[in-house]
Amino acid sequence: MTTAATDTKATGATGREPWGARAGRLLRAVLSWPNAAALAVAAFVAAPLYWMAATSLKPPEEIGTHPPTAWPENATWANYRDAFTDNHFGTYLLNSVLVSVIATLLVLSLSAFAGYALARLPLRGKAPIMVSLLMISLFPTIALAAPLFLLMRDMGWLNSYQGLILVYTALNVPFAIWILRNFFQSIPKEMEEVAWVDGASPLRTVLSVILPQATPGVFTAAIFTFTACWTEFLIALTLNTADRYRTMPVGLALFGSQFTVPYGTIFAAATVSVLPIALLVLIFRRAVVSGLTAGAVKG
Repeated sequence: MTTAATDTKATGATGREPWGARAGRLLRAVLSWPNAAALAVAAFVAAPLYWMAATSLKPPEEIGTHPPTAWPENATWANYRDAFTDNHFGTYLLNSVLVSVIATLLVLSLSAFAGYALARLPLRGKAPIMVSLLMISLFPTIALAAPLFLLMRDMGWLNSYQGLILVYTALNVPFAIWILRNFFQSIPKEMEEVAWVDGASPLRTVLSVILPQATPGVFTAAIFTFTACWTEFLIALTLNTADRYRTMPVGLALFGSQFTVPYGTIFAAATVSVLPIALLVLIFRRAVVSGLTAGAVKG
């Protein structure tokens, strides 16, 4: 009776926990050191993004004020309008979408079958192959710029979409194979054996049985590949010098002129360029964490 009376008093006559008790419990949870550390890291990461978005809404005369304003006193969308109308940012953005999406699809198509072969088939020299793939994925891009330029020039693919797509695919396939191979190893082999008993071909087994089970790994490889293609600068600057074929990072770097730097327009374009990556990570964050965890445990 005493315990029941105490519980009734704590939760109120309606059986619900009082607002003050809920707020206190939430505050204690937030102030615990793991949550406080996570919040501190999140604030450290989010602060530059917030400052970029806030500055993109400031008029030019407010951007250089001292002390700076945390939020624009006279917010305006003029910087976004200038980015798309005066600086052709829409063309750069569409080029990046086209190149990044096609390259990501090609990388997934190639790395899925290669990763499955390295994870399941009785191939000789798997260890040297995996080491070679890791070394290729870690090779500095700046060392490849000149050879790739000469290769694309001889093929006639300078200032083209296909040249950049081909290079991005080749550069990102090794890392995607590592991610998918590790994830394929975590899938029980009995599922494939059941499909073989039912008469499924190896191709049908991969498409209908393995890939649906490896969805988190596929999403992880896709997001990492898309991010790498979306933000790549040096190869895009080297291969595509014509304005109509420039991608978003190159076009953003060339904003302004010799005497003026449109900081507001640059911040507005940078804010737009960050949104696709942020949305992808927010929407598929569970799949990404699952894919990375599986790779870390099973690799």
